[in-house]
Amino acid sequence: MANKRVRNIEKELLSDNWYLLHKYRFEYQKDDGTWETQEREAYDRGNGAAILLYNKEKETVVLTRQFRMPTYVNGNESGMLIEVCAGLLDGDHPEDCIRKEVEEETGYRIHSVKRVYEAYMSPGSVTEIVFLFVGTYEDTMKVSEGGGADDETENIEVLELSFTDALKMVETGAIQDAKTIMLLQYAALHKLF
Repeated sequence: MANKRVRNIEKELLSDNWYLLHKYRFEYQKDDGTWETQEREAYDRGNGAAILLYNKEKETVVLTRQFRMPTYVNGNESGMLIEVCAGLLDGDHPEDCIRKEVEEETGYRIHSVKRVYEAYMSPGSVTEIVFLFVGTYEDTMKVSEGGGADDETENIEVLELSFTDALKMVETGAIQDAKTIMLLQYAALHKLF
């Protein structure tokens, strides 16, 4: 349903180098009924999916570590970030996407996933919705070393950590990725362990 408080939307393409960056100029009706002109930029990289892999018996989770340039230029001295497995949908259904990403990034071939949330991660500037999942893994599901797709220059390190250690890493700031924090908190709140 269209928002009746938004009108006269103009859209200008600023960049299509990596993904799409648009500038929007529009009128927004304020609470007092008057209209004001606003401008916003929105980065469209498509929607994504992320998953917390967990093993209840071992009380472990599988996370990844990789270099993230945007964090590096914003004060993360190493540029390395510990995250749950994630990727862009690229036209795939979220469940299919996350199974493919899990195998590429971690080397596990999983079958059953449970969607737990959908979230806008940075709604002030990015259009992306991330579909958040949890799923179980076992050692017997390991089919490769993982590390990411060769053509995507990801260089992913696969980490298997105790759930307790992963939660402590959130508290100490060793884990700073929002989707990872959300899924670890989901696991704690819903007593997956």
